[in-house]
Amino acid sequence: MAKKETKAEKRARVNRVLEALDREYGTEYICYLNHETPWQLLIAVILSAQCTDARVNMVTADLFQKYDSPGKFAIADLKELEQDIHSLGFYHMKAKNIISCCTDLMKKYGGEVPKTMEELTSLAGVGRKTANVILGNIYFEPSIVVDTHVKRISKKLGFAKSDDPEKIEYELMEILPRDHWILWNIQIITLGRSICVARNPRCRDCFLKELCPSAVTGEKEERKNRT
Repeated sequence: MAKKETKAEKRARVNRVLEALDREYGTEYICYLNHETPWQLLIAVILSAQCTDARVNMVTADLFQKYDSPGKFAIADLKELEQDIHSLGFYHMKAKNIISCCTDLMKKYGGEVPKTMEELTSLAGVGRKTANVILGNIYFEPSIVVDTHVKRISKKLGFAKSDDPEKIEYELMEILPRDHWILWNIQIITLGRSICVARNPRCRDCFLKELCPSAVTGEKEERKNRT
């Protein structure tokens, strides 16, 4: 049985993981959803539920020309908006939430995207994940976005134990320095899309393999899949 990692050892490993991620991917803030304004990012994130960023970007290229303000979305015809976003899946709920969200933006916030977690999560279709995307990417408030990549890889690294995204957020807040809260999501998404892919992680090629408790199991699975 492997020796349990002490708090000091874990803290040291966290720092080494962050240093490796910074070397490999840099420290530039990147948002994979195309947008020019805060309200565009808010709508893009709502649309991205159960959908790839690339697909959302294809749809919003025309969508944001047709509806060029939150006010236009607020008065949109539900059925027409559903057709506009049909290819993204869950289009009925997304269209309904976007109209409701933008109605509140206009009535309560003068068309501006609010700046607090409480105000953001009061909007239709906006949970903690969406709110943290806005806080981090628009207002540069330290925040941790727990998407599927962050959830899966944080658990592989032994940095989180829960299956609940909000609990994982708080677990990561305890061990990651605030200056890496936003970067964690950006860097882990890149890792999850390129090396630590969900169905077939390439542990043997991963620059974090010496720091990841799951790497040994992953390499065994790779060898098994090759035979």
